[in-house]
Amino acid sequence: MSRDEDLAFSLLPALGVRLRSGELTATTLTSFFLQRLEKQAGRFNCLVRLTPELAMKQAAQADAELKAGRDRGPLHGIPFGAKDLLATKEIPTSWGAGPYRDQIIDQDATVITRLREAGAVLIAKLAMVELAGGMGYRQANASFSGPARNPWNPNKWAGGSSSGSGAAVAAGLVPFAIGTETWGSITTPASYCGLSGLRPTYGRVSRAGAMALAWTHDKIGPMTRSAHDCGLVLNAIAGPDMADPTSAPHTYAYPPADHPARPYKLAILKDGVAKAQPEVRKNFERALDVFQNLGTIEEIELPVQPWTETASMIISAECASAFEELIDSSKVFELTAPEDRIGGFCDQTLLATEYLRAQRVRTKLCRILDAFLAPYDAVLTVATESAAPPAEGDWSSTYDAKSLGGPGNLCGTPALVLPTGLTDDGLPTSIQLDGRAWSENRLLAIGLAYQAASAWHQTHATVQ
Repeated sequence: MSRDEDLAFSLLPALGVRLRSGELTATTLTSFFLQRLEKQAGRFNCLVRLTPELAMKQAAQADAELKAGRDRGPLHGIPFGAKDLLATKEIPTSWGAGPYRDQIIDQDATVITRLREAGAVLIAKLAMVELAGGMGYRQANASFSGPARNPWNPNKWAGGSSSGSGAAVAAGLVPFAIGTETWGSITTPASYCGLSGLRPTYGRVSRAGAMALAWTHDKIGPMTRSAHDCGLVLNAIAGPDMADPTSAPHTYAYPPADHPARPYKLAILKDGVAKAQPEVRKNFERALDVFQNLGTIEEIELPVQPWTETASMIISAECASAFEELIDSSKVFELTAPEDRIGGFCDQTLLATEYLRAQRVRTKLCRILDAFLAPYDAVLTVATESAAPPAEGDWSSTYDAKSLGGPGNLCGTPALVLPTGLTDDGLPTSIQLDGRAWSENRLLAIGLAYQAASAWHQTHATVQ
């Protein structure tokens, strides 16, 4: 690799070593990634705005602190990008939607504050699907910034509402990014873009200052190049927060004092990938060969329950409430995707009795899912049944796969996505590890072991 390519795709610990050795300064590293964003981001529609003045100020502070011997930890001096639904004081926060393009929220989201306190340098607000997909979008072109394009093939979609975050990391434009997930918005772009992405347990990370799509579903998590990098970022942003009453009181530490030990007890879903894209299935099965060396793998079946119907009902009702003012105003017709202009009106027809019934059912389903996951360190599935679809036109697919995406998001359990290889036409594929609530460190330990025995997380798109 060229020097620039090596720097652009370095893992977080490697950047930290170079900063502390004096080979790099935070200022030069920040300038490097700002220049890459200026040059390349337009190809992938992944950028809403750069934050150069703030970034250079934060980088200079990091340099001064490191020189004085004050080390804030593994993210100190490292640039990052944030999905543009996280509030940033004095910097617009657009939510990916035309009506909010110039919106100023006079605060920093807790996640932004915690990353600043960890010494990380905010260099960009990254593109997203408008309103995080809450109005029911059915196309990649559902953002005023256009469809986020996949760095592995710009004719393909980067995937999910955190698509700008996924594309920016995959293109080597930021060392890591923050995404959010209500249903697949971290796991899908991580899968399509060949990244390691972590959806934390609901309540693990404060959502104060983040756009609300569905209050009882939304989660914030890291999108990086490795499982270890995910853990380092989660360590900086996790923890209770008085400003978010839904944040859990649990503290979090990574690396943990004691890593969960092998052998791991793993499971796969019966016929889980039988109808997946053949190359996705082949790479999943090849990954299982690695996991076989880490422990045992059992085949199981997910209990038949109304997982999808319950999650859809709750998300739709909460979305209608979250965006009630927009839906009732003419500004809803300024959204990009035609279906998004009318989707909210449909959501408003849901009855409160139906929503409350879904929440009662949800309580029972959470118990069922926890009992299902409890015997295992992780259940292995594919995050997406196929590689990235086109960025233009129809998304229809003949492929299918069994997933824990719906149950996991409904019940707030964590998931880790890891790359498993490439298709014949050079698009990434992935595997997803799902576990019980608060089991992030167990998932990360398994991910670390897998990535120590494989090299797909070190493979990256070619971006000149």
